Amino acid sequence: MHPNPAFRGVAEARAAAFARDRGFGTLAVNGPAGPLLSHVPFLLSADGATAELHLLRSNPIARALAAPLPAVMAVTGPEGYVSPDWYGMPDQMPTWNYVAVHLRGTLESLPEDALAPMLDRLSAWFEARLAPKPAWTSDKMTKGVMARMMRAIAPCRLTVDRIDSTWKLNQNKPAAARLGAAAQVADPALAALMRDPPDHWPDG
Repeated sequence: MHPNPAFRGVAEARAAAFARDRGFGTLAVNGPAGPLLSHVPFLLSADGATAELHLLRSNPIARALAAPLPAVMAVTGPEGYVSPDWYGMPDQMPTWNYVAVHLRGTLESLPEDALAPMLDRLSAWFEARLAPKPAWTSDKMTKGVMARMMRAIAPCRLTVDRIDSTWKLNQNKPAAARLGAAAQVADPALAALMRDPPDHWPDG
C-alpha cells in the first residue's frame, strides 16, 4: 500500500464495498518454493468479513491448502498514467493513479457440500448485474453435468482480518491541478474518481 496518508484515509467499510462490487482479484499465499498467485472471482460478505471463492483442484494454491494459510486478495480498480503536462504547474513528475484494496486474512478449504450453494450465490451476484436479462441459474444445466464439472474445483473461504486500501487520485495536488489531469486521463472511471475522490464523499 502507498505510504502517503493523502491516499490512505478511506474507511474499511468503503474499501470493502469497493472490493465487493469488483468481485475479482489476485489471491496470493506463500508456497513452499515462493509466492503463489491466482486470479479469481469471489463474493465478499456484506460486512467484509469473509470472501467465498473456488479454485481448480490442480491450482497450486488449492494443492497447498492442506491446512489454513495466511493469504491476501488484491483487488484493483481504475488505473492510468498521468502526464505532468496536465497539471498546469511547473516542476511536476509523471505518475500512475490507481485504486487498490487488499483483503488480508486466512484462506481455508471448505467441505464439498459448500461448493454448490457457493456457486449459486456467486452466479446470482453477477447475474443480477445483467438485468433485464433473465438470470442464469444452475438448474438450467443438464442433469449430472454440473456435478461432473464441480469435481474439478474446490470451495474455499478467506476470513478477512484486515482491509487496506490506496486511492491514489492526485489528492496531494491543488484541486485545479487534479481536475486538469482528470480531464485528460484515458479511463473515464479513473477520471470520475479523480474529480470526486473519496475524501469528498459524504459519510455513510
